[in-house]
Amino acid sequence: MESNWNSLSSDLTELILSYLPIRSIIVASAVCKVWRSVVTQSSFSARVSPTKKPWFFICGQNNIFPKNNQAFGFDPESNEWIRLPTTLFPPRPAQDESFIGSGGFFFMTTSSTSKFSYAPVLKGRSSWRETPPLRFSRCNPLVGVFTAGSRSKFIVVGGVRFIDGLVGIEDRLAVEIYDPDLNSWELCPPLPAGFRSRNSTQWLTSALFKGKFFVFGIYSCFVSSFDLNRRLWSGVQTLRPPGVSFSFLIACRDQLVLAGLCNTPSGQSFNLWRVDDRTMEFSEIDIMPQELLYCLFDSDEDDKFASLKCVGLGDLIYVFNEEPHKKYPACVCEINGQDSRCKWKKVPDLPGPVNRFHKEAGFGRKSASGRHSLHGPTMMHLLYPPR
Repeated sequence: MESNWNSLSSDLTELILSYLPIRSIIVASAVCKVWRSVVTQSSFSARVSPTKKPWFFICGQNNIFPKNNQAFGFDPESNEWIRLPTTLFPPRPAQDESFIGSGGFFFMTTSSTSKFSYAPVLKGRSSWRETPPLRFSRCNPLVGVFTAGSRSKFIVVGGVRFIDGLVGIEDRLAVEIYDPDLNSWELCPPLPAGFRSRNSTQWLTSALFKGKFFVFGIYSCFVSSFDLNRRLWSGVQTLRPPGVSFSFLIACRDQLVLAGLCNTPSGQSFNLWRVDDRTMEFSEIDIMPQELLYCLFDSDEDDKFASLKCVGLGDLIYVFNEEPHKKYPACVCEINGQDSRCKWKKVPDLPGPVNRFHKEAGFGRKSASGRHSLHGPTMMHLLYPPR
């Protein structure tokens, strides 16, 4: 008897597809519109997450020659990269647009028009949707995706607006939340004033953890959390372990983790700390093996460590070098949830050739940590699966 997939309920189709490896899920999303719709639903994400290790994606966008766009996905279970179709990229962007990623979505903001658009990562460029204009125009905002009821909502925090070379301070601190059901934006209390000085959004990271949106200064080490239910910010604290030069706050499966570069008497090291989300007290988890840290570089320049970036999801934390001529070397740490034992290894090199790009952002599926530059080469770093 011939099988007829069309006769299966969407719930049964979702269950069957959820057992596939992530590589096969990505292929399945291109088979037909029905399967693409299934694998991009929040309910499918919830089925996949507990059993699959998150992938690390690199998506590079070239504004001048779209044919040079490239996308790669690293499968930690098979320890290999695969090339991905470039149809997941948005239409050719304007020069003042920010290309951002978070929570399984791509986002674009346009600083000159307050435009905000989004699309699920696996649905491709044809599924981009434009929301009503933001209250404030944005360039470089932090964006997070959280679940309220059965639907995803988007929180947008900060974003420097440039007008004739001047920075709009009020816009930089503004917070708005988008509700797809109402197709409207809610203006929320702004980011605390402590972030106003020397905390451009491109030097901030963020993490969604236990119903709160944490904002953390990569260099300032200032931290505050926004309660997504009460719509209130906590006071600003400083989270700076001794010797830290810069660091990133990451929401792992059951803990907040601070990952950063440390100056020690014996040289530079990359450390991980567990952070108490209530008190902001920290305790060291592990240190990256020195040989792994130095395999991310091929020079002895004093400022070489400044190009390090870090994203994480589940039990995995990826550390990588964003310099384009280095072809984005990376390593990954797997944290055992029970006793926090760490297992480090180098990620294989990207399959060449690797093109040059024009935009850069970093983000995770649960933790939305982002950076975007209007002037340098740009990549987008994504973790999958979602919640």
